[in-house]
Amino acid sequence: MGINNILKEHYKLQLNSVSRLEGYGSTNYKVEAKEGNFILKIYQNSIRIKKELLAEERVLLQLNTLKINSFPKGITTTSGEVFVEESGNIYRLLTFVEGSFLGEVPHTPALMESFGSFLGKMDLKLITHQEEVFEAREIPWDLRHLHLSKPLLQFIPNPSDRNLVSYFMLQFREHLVPFADQFRKSLIHNDGNDWNVLTDRNKVTGIIDFGDMCHTWLVNEVAIGMTYAMMQKDLPMVSGLKVLKGYHRQLPLTESECDSLYYLIAARLCISVCQSAFNSRENPQSEYITISEKGAWKLLYQWLRISPIHAKRKIRGVCGFPNTTPVTGTALLEHRQKHFGKNLSLSYKNPIHMVGAAFQYMYDAEGNTFLDAYNNIMLVGHCHPHVVEAGQKAMATLNTNTRYIYNALRNYSDALLRRFPEPLNKVYFVNSGSEATDLAIRMARAHTLKKKIMVLEHGYHGHTQAGMEISSYKYSADTGNGKPEDTLQTPIPKVYGSSWENDGSAGAAYAQNALELIEKHSGSIAAFIAEPIVGCGGQVPLAKGYLNAIYPAIREQGGICISDEVQVGFGRLGEVFWGFELYDVIPDIVVIGKPMGNGHPMGAVITTSKIASSFEKGPEFFSSFGGNPVSCAIGLAVLEVIENEKKQEHALQTGEYLKKKLQALQIKHKTIGDVRGHGLFLGMEMIDEKGQPNTKLAGFLKNRLREQFILVGTDGPYDNVMKIKPPLAFNTSDVDELVAQIDTILS
Repeated sequence: MGINNILKEHYKLQLNSVSRLEGYGSTNYKVEAKEGNFILKIYQNSIRIKKELLAEERVLLQLNTLKINSFPKGITTTSGEVFVEESGNIYRLLTFVEGSFLGEVPHTPALMESFGSFLGKMDLKLITHQEEVFEAREIPWDLRHLHLSKPLLQFIPNPSDRNLVSYFMLQFREHLVPFADQFRKSLIHNDGNDWNVLTDRNKVTGIIDFGDMCHTWLVNEVAIGMTYAMMQKDLPMVSGLKVLKGYHRQLPLTESECDSLYYLIAARLCISVCQSAFNSRENPQSEYITISEKGAWKLLYQWLRISPIHAKRKIRGVCGFPNTTPVTGTALLEHRQKHFGKNLSLSYKNPIHMVGAAFQYMYDAEGNTFLDAYNNIMLVGHCHPHVVEAGQKAMATLNTNTRYIYNALRNYSDALLRRFPEPLNKVYFVNSGSEATDLAIRMARAHTLKKKIMVLEHGYHGHTQAGMEISSYKYSADTGNGKPEDTLQTPIPKVYGSSWENDGSAGAAYAQNALELIEKHSGSIAAFIAEPIVGCGGQVPLAKGYLNAIYPAIREQGGICISDEVQVGFGRLGEVFWGFELYDVIPDIVVIGKPMGNGHPMGAVITTSKIASSFEKGPEFFSSFGGNPVSCAIGLAVLEVIENEKKQEHALQTGEYLKKKLQALQIKHKTIGDVRGHGLFLGMEMIDEKGQPNTKLAGFLKNRLREQFILVGTDGPYDNVMKIKPPLAFNTSDVDELVAQIDTILS
């Protein structure tokens, strides 16, 4: 029997028109008849659907006792049935609720508060209403069941988008699930979106589509309402808090419910974009499926920028709860001064009390969000979900040491060594770049039976005894112990400020100086160690041709060459994965650390079979934690992120964009003497009107940027070089923000 016949025979309607509406879960039609306007919903027949529709009818009867609001009313058949069963389908007729959709009208503060009040009144009416079929219902749109959307992540094509959703799913598990037993449960509508909510004269008057109704956490209702109220807003929390104010006035939330809202709102957004990504594959032209997708993505990225602490404070303020007081920064500083040495340094004149971070953002205890353009150790981004989950899973499975055999060690070492040219085929895992440098020097001396180490002026290679003795940055400091006898220091091959160009002439001139030093100590030099870009020396790339002259000379007199990749390795430089590749040389030993574990303490020495063979003749090598299963899992996850998300290519493109922007500033501001570096490892040297190092201006710029919630560092022998080396989540929009602030401050 056709639709028209169903409507005529079972409902005795005199039809004017029947038109198809978009929807999911049911096939929907708008019915215009002499008797009025209606919605016809058609479902596939099943026992579960029939139970749900009967329960829905009871819910609507309950809600329609709220005379001041409009809800759909079920239309019974001429025989008094709630629905019609015909040809394997169920037909249900409802009244058509009049009004303008929330998505069609201006979102005034009064309307947003009315929206919250409406939801609160509706939930108050349902809070004691029980329906077994909804209590047993498990649907992906129930925020409690966020995990049901995780398999849909694969359908989100953009890696950055996918990471964002994974991150919020992880935060939901960590920060909300452990406290979920404190949340009240109730039957709720569960879908107060722009196109279900009806308005009239700046007031919410009704709601339709109860297809996602479920028995879940009560607070989910207002979380969902706030989510849709905040979409497509420049200041989303302003609208969201108005909805919360209206809801809380009708149905007060508990403290724990208030504190959950940040993560529940993120959960709704995650479910929405996952469902859109999945359904778009089946019906890419459907506006119904994707109607809120753009708004959801925009808000999800805005939500990342909003600190959870900030959101929590604002939400508590609306609901009248006092803000919890963390340990103050002053107390932490006092504790630090009492229990730590004074030479444990702090960044910025006004130190920052950090409490959280995500990708390129860091959150302080005051609720501020900082754009991180400085912390290169978090290579693929703070709290990257793939890395975090790899560590969690490994820690829950096995953590031991290399005196046992396990797959994680094989898997990670194979993946890491594939990144090196053929002669470099042996790896030794340790806990840090400093420990790796220490081991590399030990190996160099064991292999060559020589003791002297040649280093670059202003270089830094770690805080161990051996590291300090070969770090000009430390031993030449005012408080340093001076250069040891077995350390040979050669000038840093820095093009800027010299009388040469980077066309090979600068490299040749600096190399000549170094070659004379090598000749003077020929036969006694165990190793030459250098960073491909000297970080603490002021982000200084080595002059073209320099290493090509030094490496052969060191080897000819019986030494080996070490590349310290602790700061620049793993694709940060964009055009190459390892810094030594910039200069078309292959070292004998490579030292890595810092970004290797994305913040997890890791380091390694990579070398040749020949050097490893010499080292094996000495005492046993064993690092208690180096190469443990947890570290290996984390290290492998970092490599996977770099490859799968094309982080090296991102560093190249974003770095080139940033460098061009900074070079444009250099033309405008004569206090910028030089812009240098590769990829997302850049330096900007500040000078005075005489062209001399401007330490004061660099410090001023760094601290002013900090006050504008942007993190950069300073370094170099005069501490006048701005160090810009952000996590590789840093994007072109972040570049624009950073450069605009630098321009404003210098102007």
